[in-house]
Amino acid sequence: MTMEKIVKDAGDIQSRLIDHRPVIQGEIRYFMREFEEKRGFRECRLLENLSRGAVEQNEHVLPNCSQTMQQNLHQILTRLEAANHMANRIQQRELEAQQSTHMQVCMERRKADWEEFLKQQAVLKEEVDEEHAKAVSRLSSLYTDMKKDLGKFNTF
Repeated sequence: MTMEKIVKDAGDIQSRLIDHRPVIQGEIRYFMREFEEKRGFRECRLLENLSRGAVEQNEHVLPNCSQTMQQNLHQILTRLEAANHMANRIQQRELEAQQSTHMQVCMERRKADWEEFLKQQAVLKEEVDEEHAKAVSRLSSLYTDMKKDLGKFNTF
């Protein structure tokens, strides 16, 4: 009999230490009572108000906004197309201006190159004329010397 009492006491101790169901059920009952009685279904009323607000938004405000958007969207699209066209024209003009500026720069560079070429040709012409003058003077002195030598031979 004492052994049975010990086993029964051990079972009671075990159920109190390990089995928490009675404690948890008490806490659940306390929470439900606090939530339902003290708050007075305040959360339910708040959720119902939110639901009504969402339904009103869906039924009235959203269609009005969609209709206004559709009305103004065509006008905005037309303005955007006009702005895009103007931007393309401005870009094309800038490109043409850059190309003409580039062409002017190239023409000026070609003129400068041509002037430099003409200067080089003038220098080369002067060098050729100088060499020609030297050659003419050498040849004339050579022919003069030859004439003198020929005059010496004619006197005989």
